[in-house]
Amino acid sequence: MDHEKQSEIKTSTTFKDSSAISVHSSDNNQYPSELSPKSSILDSNDTSPATHSRNRIQRFVDSFKPIQVEDDGIDTSKLTPIEKSNLASSRQPLGRQLKSRHLQMIAIGGSIGTGLFVGSGYALSQGGPGSLLLGYFVVGASLLVVVLNLGELCVQFKNRNFNDFHSRLLDPSIAYTLTIMYSVSWIISYPSELIAAAMTIQFWNDSINPALWVAIIWIVITLINLFNVRIYGESELILSIIKVLAVIGFIILGICIICGVGDQGYIGTKYWHPIVANDFSGSFISFKSLASVFITCAFGFGGIELAALASSEAANPRKSLPKATKGVFWRILIFYVLTAVIIGCLVPYSNSDLLDGEGIAASPFVIAVNSAGINVVPHIMNAVIVIAVVSVGSSSVYGASRTLASLAAQGLIWDFFGYIDRQGRPIVSIILTSLIGLLGFLVVNKNEGEVFTWFFSVCSLASFFIWSFICVAHIRWRWALHAQGRSSDEIIFKSPFGTIGSWIALAVLLFIIAVIIWVGIMPLGEDGPDVVTFWQNCLSLPLLIVIWAAHKTYYKTWNQFWIKLKDIDLDTGRREVDLDLLKQELLEEKEALAQRPIWYRIYRFLC
Repeated sequence: MDHEKQSEIKTSTTFKDSSAISVHSSDNNQYPSELSPKSSILDSNDTSPATHSRNRIQRFVDSFKPIQVEDDGIDTSKLTPIEKSNLASSRQPLGRQLKSRHLQMIAIGGSIGTGLFVGSGYALSQGGPGSLLLGYFVVGASLLVVVLNLGELCVQFKNRNFNDFHSRLLDPSIAYTLTIMYSVSWIISYPSELIAAAMTIQFWNDSINPALWVAIIWIVITLINLFNVRIYGESELILSIIKVLAVIGFIILGICIICGVGDQGYIGTKYWHPIVANDFSGSFISFKSLASVFITCAFGFGGIELAALASSEAANPRKSLPKATKGVFWRILIFYVLTAVIIGCLVPYSNSDLLDGEGIAASPFVIAVNSAGINVVPHIMNAVIVIAVVSVGSSSVYGASRTLASLAAQGLIWDFFGYIDRQGRPIVSIILTSLIGLLGFLVVNKNEGEVFTWFFSVCSLASFFIWSFICVAHIRWRWALHAQGRSSDEIIFKSPFGTIGSWIALAVLLFIIAVIIWVGIMPLGEDGPDVVTFWQNCLSLPLLIVIWAAHKTYYKTWNQFWIKLKDIDLDTGRREVDLDLLKQELLEEKEALAQRPIWYRIYRFLC
């Protein structure tokens, strides 16, 4: 891109970070200027209760009408297709009502679900406590880099999801393929979470048809997402606080049990060593089992990127998103690594309930507490797991609907998916995702587990490829700045690990993908290849290739597999257009930070 064109884009894309709408705000709702109280037919001197009631109903009905976005006067005739796509995505008038506290709790609690509370037990049984700890540490560190990379890009640009970064920095076909699979993974996750919640509730009463619980939870999640995004943020805030307190409480209780509180007496680290009774063979069982634990741990971190996706609806992402992404470090350290240590000390990997237990009985949290003779805590943990599942289910609707809306805004799927109402909700995408959630009624089918295993096989590898390509996009973003003679001084928020961290994280993620394929071909405990297991693990791989090839063929772009570094669009949809002013502000912030005490600088680096 030549300098004349860059200058044209910089000047043409100067528009406010919030949606370009004239609004009247009395209760944080957004209404176009033509519906302001001065001109609205609803504004009346009649203050009777009946009139107020009619006005509330009318405002509710009007909130579902399409949002009216003012023409910003940008001439798009000279922009390339990718620049037009980036601009269209940055213009999306989603609600911008998420505060810093919402983003931080979405980041902290976004992936604390059955992967931690139940899946950690499966990983423990497969690889032993040493494998579990190493798996969470290595995978967690890699995904910390991924989230920080994504945070750097999200703070820099106003795009609505990471499809835009893949399209801008890599290739539109790669972007389309990964984002479609990302949407599908959230959509499929939703009904499975409903089923998990219903089955968990049966811990208290198994005489009630679980379909009733599916219906109740479906209604709750649908209502949460049909209100404006602030309601979703507040609900996630509350649910995440409960999950966080539960994990911290378990860690404290676990330390007490290890030190001798409970029926077992002092436990210490005996389950980390081989014992004569041969109940346990040590911290690590085999390399293959360690590799399989990496897979389980990685799936447990699913949704870790959601805070960056939610930043498109944040009031001030430049301030709130860096704090949210840095908070991932503490979540990994406390909620996964420390929990792995506690579980490894309390539960031997040979415990039969880890594999044979149903629902809550397979949770290492519950097994540990039951073994200590503490009766009430399993009920508390069961309630926490229900809350965690509801939280992940709500996030599934949020993640799928926002991704579909972004794809529609860029013209990659049908336009009606991009319908945004006056509350800033992608209402059509929310309704579609909610309707697919009705598959949760398969809970009454005895083979529902096998059905959803095949559903998940469609997107089993999608997250790993998405995370991998986020690292690649970050590397190419830094390279493109250098190739176009630009300085890294214009980067608003820099990932502290830089491109070196991206390369290391990419290597770990590629290793996990290779292990998934290996374990799919040669499953644990099997003497030879298993075709069914392979396709359950790896069906998404040929689907990714087919979607990518179809997009290449449809748009006739086989002549280019990567966007050249010198042609990468570094300006369209930026949050800060005046680069000189931005560099001066960043320099002043850096100098101000340098004047603060060292403890504060360390705190700001970590938090």
